[in-house]
Amino acid sequence: MKDSDGLLGTTQASYRTFTAVKYLVYALLSFNVYLFLQEELGALEHTFVDGVELGQVIQVFSATIDTTAWVILLLLFELETSVLDDSKIRGPVKWALHGIRGICYVAITYAFTGYYAELVTLYQVEPLLSDACSLLNQEYALLLDLDDYASLDVGNCATVGADVYRIKGFDIIADSATLESARWLAWTDVINSGAWILVCVVLEVEVRLQLRGNLSDQVMNLTKFIKFAVYGLLFVAAAYWGIAGDFLDFWDAALWLFAFIFIELNVFEWQAHTRSAATASGKPVCLIRMTCAACAGIPWPRGSRS
Repeated sequence: MKDSDGLLGTTQASYRTFTAVKYLVYALLSFNVYLFLQEELGALEHTFVDGVELGQVIQVFSATIDTTAWVILLLLFELETSVLDDSKIRGPVKWALHGIRGICYVAITYAFTGYYAELVTLYQVEPLLSDACSLLNQEYALLLDLDDYASLDVGNCATVGADVYRIKGFDIIADSATLESARWLAWTDVINSGAWILVCVVLEVEVRLQLRGNLSDQVMNLTKFIKFAVYGLLFVAAAYWGIAGDFLDFWDAALWLFAFIFIELNVFEWQAHTRSAATASGKPVCLIRMTCAACAGIPWPRGSRS
């Protein structure tokens, strides 16, 4: 089958456009790692000013670690669903892919704890009994938004609201309105991170059941419902970031949702050809190709994958 005969387009031009847009999205997501790193390094100048302990690294660089792990996972998905031949995913290659994926899952879960730690920190505050401007020349920082700070000076201390709080353990102050806004954004980070982890769990359950031949229509309907709810939650999180004015998080979330559309299209294309090949050969259909022995004899038409 030719490239143009699949689900991803009816012409060579549409196929090339699809591929170009897909890899552009992947490149933009990779660049976001640098953007998050710059943002968190900027925040570090006002948070852990006395140095970062090993256990605090994840709280400081949670977004960078999270995004890096997800980019690597995305590229692994692309390799397995679009680039590598089925015959190549054997032995050392298979175990290398699985090992890297496992490390990424650990990093993603680790990043979730960092988001949660940051959320908890924003609730550990104490009222400031004096005026914000009384702290001038004491190297205090002013919280402007989540992960966004400015050195307290004559110009910005006068803009602080009446109810002022100090974040315990840090020389950082914020008024009640700013603190509430930062908390909502921190909650969004936690919910978004947890939702993506749930997506991974559902996918792993589907893989395990499929490999055992126990992936029934009832289970598929249940996982579809869960995915629909979780992806809906992810869209809501992206929309909130857009409304709240956090452009980088909104941009990153939108790109990730867009990227997973491409991965799903890769998988749909692969599933369609697998079913077609299974029907023609009389062999059982396998939706998860990596280690399914029952489908090992079904060839994948290399020219048909995106």
